[in-house]
Amino acid sequence: MYHQISRNKRNSILVVAGFLIVWLAAGSIIGVLASGEGGAVAGAILLGLLGVAAALYAYYFGSATVLSAMGAREADPRQYQQLYNVVQALAIGDGLPLPKVYVIEDASPNAFATGRDPNHAAVTVTTGLLQMMNREELEGVLAHEMSHIKNFDVRLLLVVTTMIGMAALIASAFWNSVGRMRMRGQGALVVLAIGLVFTLIAFIVGPLMQLALSRQRESLADVSGVELTRNPTGLISALQKIAQNDRPPERFNHAVAAMMIDNPEEHHGSLFSHLFDTHPPIAERIAALQRIASVQQT
Repeated sequence: MYHQISRNKRNSILVVAGFLIVWLAAGSIIGVLASGEGGAVAGAILLGLLGVAAALYAYYFGSATVLSAMGAREADPRQYQQLYNVVQALAIGDGLPLPKVYVIEDASPNAFATGRDPNHAAVTVTTGLLQMMNREELEGVLAHEMSHIKNFDVRLLLVVTTMIGMAALIASAFWNSVGRMRMRGQGALVVLAIGLVFTLIAFIVGPLMQLALSRQRESLADVSGVELTRNPTGLISALQKIAQNDRPPERFNHAVAAMMIDNPEEHHGSLFSHLFDTHPPIAERIAALQRIASVQQT
Protein backbone atom coordinates (compact mmCIF):
# COMPACT_ATOMS: atom_id res chain seq x y z
CA MET A 1 0.00 0.00 0.00
CA TYR A 2 2.80 2.43 0.87
CA HIS A 3 4.43 1.60 -2.46
CA GLN A 4 1.18 2.52 -4.21
CA ILE A 5 0.97 5.83 -2.32
CA SER A 6 4.56 6.70 -3.27
CA ARG A 7 3.86 5.77 -6.88
CA ASN A 8 0.77 7.97 -6.96
CA LYS A 9 2.78 10.92 -5.62
CA ARG A 10 5.38 10.38 -8.35
CA ASN A 11 2.67 10.02 -10.97
CA SER A 12 1.16 13.35 -9.92
CA ILE A 13 4.45 15.03 -10.77
CA LEU A 14 4.77 13.09 -14.04
CA VAL A 15 1.21 13.96 -15.08
CA VAL A 16 1.78 17.67 -14.48
CA ALA A 17 5.10 17.47 -16.34
CA GLY A 18 3.37 15.67 -19.22
CA PHE A 19 0.71 18.35 -19.47
CA LEU A 20 3.36 21.08 -19.40
CA ILE A 21 5.31 19.37 -22.19
CA VAL A 22 2.15 19.22 -24.30
CA TRP A 23 1.43 22.89 -23.60
CA LEU A 24 5.04 23.87 -24.42
CA ALA A 25 4.82 21.99 -27.71
CA ALA A 26 1.49 23.64 -28.46
CA GLY A 27 2.96 27.05 -27.68
CA SER A 28 5.86 26.43 -30.02
CA ILE A 29 3.53 25.46 -32.87
CA ILE A 30 1.27 28.47 -32.31
CA GLY A 31 4.32 30.77 -32.03
CA VAL A 32 5.69 29.53 -35.35
CA LEU A 33 2.35 30.06 -37.05
CA ALA A 34 2.05 33.55 -35.58
CA SER A 35 5.59 34.88 -36.03
CA GLY A 36 7.65 32.33 -37.90
CA GLU A 37 10.49 30.32 -36.41
CA GLY A 38 11.43 33.15 -34.06
CA GLY A 39 8.07 32.90 -32.35
CA ALA A 40 8.52 29.30 -31.22
CA VAL A 41 10.34 30.21 -27.99
CA ALA A 42 7.95 33.05 -27.14
CA GLY A 43 4.93 30.83 -27.78
CA ALA A 44 6.38 28.01 -25.67
CA ILE A 45 7.11 30.39 -22.79
CA LEU A 46 3.63 31.92 -22.94
CA LEU A 47 1.78 28.62 -22.92
CA GLY A 48 4.30 27.14 -20.48
CA LEU A 49 3.47 29.89 -17.99
CA LEU A 50 -0.22 29.26 -18.62
CA GLY A 51 0.34 25.56 -17.97
CA VAL A 52 2.16 26.27 -14.70
CA ALA A 53 -0.69 28.57 -13.65
CA ALA A 54 -3.20 25.83 -14.50
CA ALA A 55 -1.26 23.27 -12.46
CA LEU A 56 -1.04 25.59 -9.44
CA TYR A 57 -4.73 26.40 -9.72
CA ALA A 58 -5.55 22.69 -9.88
CA TYR A 59 -3.43 21.98 -6.81
CA TYR A 60 -4.77 24.76 -4.60
CA PHE A 61 -8.25 25.48 -5.93
CA GLY A 62 -9.20 22.43 -7.99
CA SER A 63 -11.15 20.78 -5.17
CA ALA A 64 -13.33 23.84 -4.59
CA THR A 65 -13.91 24.10 -8.34
CA VAL A 66 -15.05 20.47 -8.61
CA LEU A 67 -17.38 20.78 -5.62
CA SER A 68 -18.88 23.98 -7.00
CA ALA A 69 -19.34 22.50 -10.48
CA MET A 70 -21.25 19.56 -8.98
CA GLY A 71 -23.44 21.77 -6.79
CA ALA A 72 -22.12 20.23 -3.56
CA ARG A 73 -22.80 21.88 -0.20
CA GLU A 74 -21.20 21.12 3.13
CA ALA A 75 -23.34 18.67 5.08
CA ASP A 76 -24.95 19.69 8.35
CA PRO A 77 -23.71 17.23 11.02
CA ARG A 78 -27.09 17.31 12.77
CA GLN A 79 -29.10 16.65 9.61
CA TYR A 80 -26.70 13.97 8.34
CA GLN A 81 -25.62 12.44 11.62
CA GLN A 82 -25.24 8.87 10.34
CA LEU A 83 -23.14 10.07 7.40
CA TYR A 84 -20.81 11.96 9.73
CA ASN A 85 -20.62 9.05 12.17
CA VAL A 86 -19.54 6.64 9.41
CA VAL A 87 -16.95 9.06 8.00
CA GLN A 88 -15.52 9.70 11.49
CA ALA A 89 -15.28 5.99 12.28
CA LEU A 90 -13.54 5.24 8.98
CA ALA A 91 -11.11 8.16 9.37
CA ILE A 92 -10.13 6.91 12.84
CA GLY A 93 -9.82 3.32 11.59
CA ASP A 94 -7.60 4.38 8.69
CA GLY A 95 -5.55 6.87 10.69
CA LEU A 96 -6.64 9.79 8.50
CA PRO A 97 -7.65 13.35 9.36
CA LEU A 98 -11.41 13.84 9.22
CA PRO A 99 -12.27 15.02 5.70
CA LYS A 100 -14.92 17.62 5.02
CA VAL A 101 -18.29 16.09 4.18
CA TYR A 102 -20.47 17.37 1.33
CA VAL A 103 -23.89 16.44 -0.03
CA ILE A 104 -25.38 16.92 -3.49
CA GLU A 105 -29.16 17.17 -3.79
CA ASP A 106 -29.62 14.60 -6.52
CA ALA A 107 -31.61 11.37 -6.84
CA SER A 108 -28.82 9.56 -8.73
CA PRO A 109 -26.80 7.42 -6.27
CA ASN A 110 -23.14 8.38 -6.42
CA ALA A 111 -20.14 9.53 -4.40
CA PHE A 112 -16.64 10.87 -4.90
CA ALA A 113 -13.64 12.14 -2.97
CA THR A 114 -11.45 15.09 -3.85
CA GLY A 115 -8.58 17.15 -2.42
CA ARG A 116 -4.84 17.54 -2.81
CA ASP A 117 -3.89 15.39 0.22
CA PRO A 118 -5.47 13.77 3.31
CA ASN A 119 -5.22 17.08 5.21
CA HIS A 120 -7.18 18.92 2.52
CA ALA A 121 -9.73 16.33 1.44
CA ALA A 122 -13.49 16.04 1.10
CA VAL A 123 -15.96 13.22 0.54
CA THR A 124 -19.22 13.90 -1.26
CA VAL A 125 -22.37 11.81 -1.59
CA THR A 126 -25.67 12.40 -3.33
CA THR A 127 -28.95 12.40 -1.43
CA GLY A 128 -30.00 9.56 -3.72
CA LEU A 129 -27.17 7.42 -2.37
CA LEU A 130 -28.12 8.22 1.23
CA GLN A 131 -31.74 7.27 0.59
CA MET A 132 -30.84 4.04 -1.19
CA MET A 133 -28.14 2.64 1.12
CA ASN A 134 -28.38 1.11 4.57
CA ARG A 135 -25.55 1.79 7.04
CA GLU A 136 -23.49 -1.25 5.99
CA GLU A 137 -23.69 -0.28 2.32
CA LEU A 138 -22.95 3.38 3.05
CA GLU A 139 -19.90 2.30 5.03
CA GLY A 140 -18.68 0.26 2.04
CA VAL A 141 -19.04 3.23 -0.34
CA LEU A 142 -17.36 5.68 2.04
CA ALA A 143 -14.51 3.25 2.76
CA HIS A 144 -13.92 3.13 -1.00
CA GLU A 145 -13.76 6.94 -1.11
CA MET A 146 -11.54 7.18 1.98
CA SER A 147 -9.16 4.75 0.29
CA HIS A 148 -8.85 7.16 -2.64
CA ILE A 149 -7.80 9.82 -0.13
CA LYS A 150 -5.30 7.56 1.65
CA ASN A 151 -3.80 6.35 -1.64
CA PHE A 152 -3.43 9.95 -2.93
CA ASP A 153 -5.60 9.08 -5.94
CA VAL A 154 -7.53 12.27 -5.26
CA ARG A 155 -4.54 14.52 -5.94
CA LEU A 156 -3.68 12.73 -9.15
CA LEU A 157 -7.21 12.79 -10.56
CA LEU A 158 -7.84 16.32 -9.27
CA VAL A 159 -4.88 17.74 -11.18
CA VAL A 160 -5.83 15.89 -14.38
CA THR A 161 -9.51 16.76 -14.08
CA THR A 162 -8.91 20.45 -13.44
CA MET A 163 -6.37 20.82 -16.25
CA ILE A 164 -8.71 19.05 -18.67
CA GLY A 165 -11.49 21.38 -17.61
CA MET A 166 -9.33 24.47 -18.10
CA ALA A 167 -8.24 23.32 -21.54
CA ALA A 168 -11.89 22.71 -22.44
CA LEU A 169 -12.83 26.23 -21.29
CA ILE A 170 -10.05 27.78 -23.37
CA ALA A 171 -11.03 25.72 -26.42
CA SER A 172 -14.68 26.64 -26.01
CA ALA A 173 -13.83 30.34 -25.66
CA PHE A 174 -11.79 30.29 -28.87
CA TRP A 175 -14.39 28.39 -30.89
CA ASN A 176 -17.15 30.69 -29.67
CA SER A 177 -15.12 33.74 -30.69
CA VAL A 178 -14.24 32.44 -34.15
CA GLY A 179 -17.65 33.36 -35.53
CA ARG A 180 -17.28 36.94 -34.29
CA MET A 181 -13.77 37.40 -35.62
CA ARG A 182 -13.16 38.73 -39.10
CA MET A 183 -9.65 37.41 -39.49
CA ARG A 184 -8.00 36.21 -42.63
CA GLY A 185 -4.70 34.71 -43.55
CA GLN A 186 -2.15 34.21 -40.77
CA GLY A 187 -4.33 35.62 -37.97
CA ALA A 188 -7.14 33.19 -38.74
CA LEU A 189 -4.63 30.34 -38.91
CA VAL A 190 -3.26 31.16 -35.44
CA VAL A 191 -6.75 31.32 -33.92
CA LEU A 192 -7.65 28.02 -35.56
CA ALA A 193 -4.42 26.43 -34.28
CA ILE A 194 -5.11 27.57 -30.71
CA GLY A 195 -8.63 26.16 -30.84
CA LEU A 196 -7.42 22.84 -32.26
CA VAL A 197 -4.56 22.47 -29.77
CA PHE A 198 -6.71 23.01 -26.71
CA THR A 199 -9.49 20.85 -28.15
CA LEU A 200 -6.98 18.01 -28.52
CA ILE A 201 -5.76 18.52 -24.95
CA ALA A 202 -9.30 18.69 -23.55
CA PHE A 203 -10.94 15.86 -25.48
CA ILE A 204 -8.17 13.47 -26.53
CA VAL A 205 -4.85 13.84 -24.66
CA GLY A 206 -6.39 14.64 -21.26
CA PRO A 207 -9.10 11.95 -21.28
CA LEU A 208 -6.58 9.32 -22.42
CA MET A 209 -4.36 10.20 -19.46
CA GLN A 210 -7.42 10.14 -17.22
CA LEU A 211 -8.39 6.73 -18.57
CA ALA A 212 -4.93 5.33 -17.91
CA LEU A 213 -5.01 6.58 -14.33
CA SER A 214 -8.59 5.76 -13.32
CA ARG A 215 -9.40 2.11 -13.96
CA GLN A 216 -6.72 0.50 -11.82
CA ARG A 217 -7.34 2.94 -9.00
CA GLU A 218 -11.05 2.10 -8.81
CA SER A 219 -10.26 -1.60 -8.37
CA LEU A 220 -7.56 -0.80 -5.82
CA ALA A 221 -9.95 1.44 -3.85
CA ASP A 222 -12.53 -1.38 -3.78
CA VAL A 223 -9.99 -3.74 -2.24
CA SER A 224 -8.55 -1.09 0.10
CA GLY A 225 -12.03 -0.20 1.29
CA VAL A 226 -12.78 -3.82 2.11
CA GLU A 227 -9.48 -4.07 4.01
CA LEU A 228 -10.62 -1.12 6.09
CA THR A 229 -14.13 -2.38 6.89
CA ARG A 230 -13.28 -6.11 6.91
CA ASN A 231 -16.68 -6.52 5.28
CA PRO A 232 -16.93 -6.94 1.48
CA THR A 233 -20.68 -7.54 1.72
CA GLY A 234 -21.48 -3.88 2.28
CA LEU A 235 -19.67 -2.65 -0.85
CA ILE A 236 -20.93 -5.59 -2.93
CA SER A 237 -24.52 -4.79 -2.03
CA ALA A 238 -23.95 -1.07 -2.63
CA LEU A 239 -22.46 -1.65 -6.09
CA GLN A 240 -25.32 -3.98 -6.98
CA LYS A 241 -27.80 -1.21 -6.17
CA ILE A 242 -25.74 1.41 -7.99
CA ALA A 243 -25.53 -0.85 -11.06
CA GLN A 244 -29.30 -0.59 -11.46
CA ASN A 245 -29.04 3.18 -11.92
CA ASP A 246 -28.56 4.46 -15.47
CA ARG A 247 -29.20 8.13 -14.78
CA PRO A 248 -26.18 10.37 -14.13
CA PRO A 249 -26.43 13.28 -11.68
CA GLU A 250 -28.21 16.35 -13.06
CA ARG A 251 -25.01 18.39 -12.97
CA PHE A 252 -22.98 15.49 -14.33
CA ASN A 253 -19.59 16.57 -15.59
CA HIS A 254 -17.58 14.24 -17.82
CA ALA A 255 -14.31 15.55 -16.39
CA VAL A 256 -15.48 14.68 -12.86
CA ALA A 257 -16.88 11.28 -13.88
CA ALA A 258 -13.52 9.56 -13.31
CA MET A 259 -13.60 10.68 -9.67
CA MET A 260 -17.01 9.11 -8.94
CA ILE A 261 -17.54 5.62 -7.56
CA ASP A 262 -19.54 4.84 -10.70
CA ASN A 263 -20.20 6.39 -14.10
CA PRO A 264 -23.79 5.44 -15.06
CA GLU A 265 -23.12 6.27 -18.70
CA GLU A 266 -20.71 3.34 -18.90
CA HIS A 267 -23.25 0.66 -17.99
CA HIS A 268 -24.19 0.07 -21.61
CA GLY A 269 -22.47 0.19 -24.96
CA SER A 270 -20.41 -1.92 -27.31
CA LEU A 271 -17.13 -3.66 -26.52
CA PHE A 272 -15.34 -0.90 -28.44
CA SER A 273 -16.96 1.87 -26.42
CA HIS A 274 -15.96 0.17 -23.15
CA LEU A 275 -12.30 0.55 -24.16
CA PHE A 276 -12.65 4.23 -23.23
CA ASP A 277 -14.45 3.70 -19.90
CA THR A 278 -12.88 5.35 -16.85
CA HIS A 279 -14.14 2.56 -14.57
CA PRO A 280 -13.83 -1.23 -14.80
CA PRO A 281 -17.21 -2.85 -15.61
CA ILE A 282 -19.20 -2.81 -12.39
CA ALA A 283 -19.98 -6.54 -12.77
CA GLU A 284 -16.24 -7.27 -12.73
CA ARG A 285 -15.78 -5.17 -9.59
CA ILE A 286 -18.59 -7.05 -7.85
CA ALA A 287 -17.17 -10.42 -8.94
CA ALA A 288 -13.73 -9.50 -7.56
CA LEU A 289 -15.25 -8.52 -4.22
CA GLN A 290 -17.31 -11.72 -4.13
CA ARG A 291 -14.11 -13.72 -4.51
CA ILE A 292 -12.64 -11.87 -1.52
CA ALA A 293 -15.83 -12.63 0.45
CA SER A 294 -15.65 -16.32 -0.40
CA VAL A 295 -12.02 -16.49 0.76
CA GLN A 296 -12.96 -14.84 4.07
CA GLN A 297 -15.67 -17.44 4.65
CA THR A 298 -13.33 -20.43 4.18
